[in-house]
Amino acid sequence: MTLQIAYSPCPNDTFVFEAWAHGRVPGAPPVHVTFADIDVTNGMAERGELDILKVSYAVLPWVLDEYTLLPCGGALGRGCGPLVLTREPGVDLAGKTVAVPSERSTAYLLFRLWAAAAVPSEVGEIVVMPFHEIMPAVRDGKVDAGLVIHEARFTYQSYGLHCLADMGEHWEDTTGLPIPLGAIIAKRSLGADRLRRLAESIRTSVRMAWDDPQASRPYVLEHAQEMDPAVADQHIGLYVNEFTADLGDAGYAAVRGLLTRAAAEGLVPPLGRDALNFV
Repeated sequence: MTLQIAYSPCPNDTFVFEAWAHGRVPGAPPVHVTFADIDVTNGMAERGELDILKVSYAVLPWVLDEYTLLPCGGALGRGCGPLVLTREPGVDLAGKTVAVPSERSTAYLLFRLWAAAAVPSEVGEIVVMPFHEIMPAVRDGKVDAGLVIHEARFTYQSYGLHCLADMGEHWEDTTGLPIPLGAIIAKRSLGADRLRRLAESIRTSVRMAWDDPQASRPYVLEHAQEMDPAVADQHIGLYVNEFTADLGDAGYAAVRGLLTRAAAEGLVPPLGRDALNFV
């Protein structure tokens, strides 16, 4: 049975899943890959589409009845959080228009937690757009600020933009926890045994990518949207780490900490006690 999976064309996802997508992971089921922006995959999860999805951790409270969080394959880390960018330094965001990659994104959730403390008056209009369109929109004055993710951390200065605030830095300073960004989820209906095998397939794909990085390079660069290869390498180095192989206690603490804090602020529904348990 071929499983339907969706993840982004970003280097960290293509690096992680390359071996599996090309049938090189022993014993792994075949997969049909759909490439989609995070806002699209979040929507797919809410509608119950596809078997396996890369989504924002922020969307989990809405989808965990149908999907389970896999303990590997996602993106967490330190020093890798979303940035708020503006054309001029020191902009007050009160009443300003801010572009974000998804209203269900972890980036936007971290932004709302930051803004509650840093912007005494409310931020103005929130505009959702694909993440690769955000920096040009800020540069061209279509929006006042942009919340960016992924490789924008390495490239925003080439657009003449300034970093107003680092959401990850704020999260780490206030919690001491790593930053939970993207999760891998799979349908509970696949069954516990198959879900455990899927998790092991992902771990094997990650290890194979680490053991032979050059094997994944053509796939990574093919889908990297004209990204400079050096930037793609930086992207992988930052977002593919020990938490990708296994969330571990620190990873689960970060996810639960984010969603518990957000629920206390009324930003997401509260999680059940066992909601994050695997299978």
